[in-house]
Amino acid sequence: MSEPAKNEGRFLRGSGPRKVLPNAETFVQGILNGDRVLLSRAITLVESTLPAHQDLAEQVIEQCLPHSGKSIRIGITGIPGVGKSTFIESFGNLLIQNGRRLAVLTVDPTSQISKGSILGDKTRMETLSRKEEAFIRPSPSGESLGGVARKTREAVFLCEAAGYDTILIETVGVGQSETAVHSMTDLFLLLLIAGAGDELQGIKRGIMEMADLIAITKADGENASRAERAKAETLSAIHFLPPHESGVPTNVLACSALTGKGIPELWKEILKYVETVTSNGYFRKNRKEQAKYWLHESVQSLLVEDFREKTGTRYSEAEQRVTEGGISSLKAARNLLDLYRKGK
Repeated sequence: MSEPAKNEGRFLRGSGPRKVLPNAETFVQGILNGDRVLLSRAITLVESTLPAHQDLAEQVIEQCLPHSGKSIRIGITGIPGVGKSTFIESFGNLLIQNGRRLAVLTVDPTSQISKGSILGDKTRMETLSRKEEAFIRPSPSGESLGGVARKTREAVFLCEAAGYDTILIETVGVGQSETAVHSMTDLFLLLLIAGAGDELQGIKRGIMEMADLIAITKADGENASRAERAKAETLSAIHFLPPHESGVPTNVLACSALTGKGIPELWKEILKYVETVTSNGYFRKNRKEQAKYWLHESVQSLLVEDFREKTGTRYSEAEQRVTEGGISSLKAARNLLDLYRKGK
């Protein structure tokens, strides 16, 4: 009997019977051939915390990396109620009509159906989710933002290797996830809604500075005139923001996912932006800076993980002393670092 292939005999947990995992070569070949099942299983592998799965996932990612990078990566954010899932379905269907292949990913460290994540939104993207040219994937739940974001970035590489030339990365809710998504995309799209009130859109100040393009959604029916006013007001407001490093001024458009109004113009604006930043060198520079950023994040994450593992109960004891006021946080940290360096 021949020897089993390397990495075979491992299992991937799921709701059904355990399945024997293919080896790295089988995963990679399937992904490059556009096999959606193997792509999904590879992303599940990336999300796994088991050391054996992580080793195999790294092999798959490394072999897929040379085949990645040939997509437009678009980050999408907006307050709850802005209509992100409806917008993505309308926008995604337009992209497919234009011959694009689309992957939709999300960054959501508290992913739960009741909180409006894409796990629930996928059922509302009925026409898009049935398209062969579309791949919709929720983020893992119950993890730190850094962990979810890193795994989403790795999923981007796998989707690109599978031939998806447009990647939409959605933030669910509002918070630090915007910064994470901004650090892995080529264009950051902010969705706003007319008439929501400043108290609901307090996110605008920080996030508007990151936005490369802004869309006022639900510009239809009685809301159409309000959307146009909001567009004019937003255009006026962004003049007070510092200029983008890309050299491209942020534009504002109004659109309706319900009627399709403004969606084609939005896509043209995105293509125009990509063409400009490619010609002026910013596109390549930004991707390089992002790669360095994620190296830093990965090193930091691995160091913290190793630090917690090697200091063990001493870390818990230090936490207890700090909370009781028995020692300062800085002194406790230095003591733990000394232990870590000595390997104790």
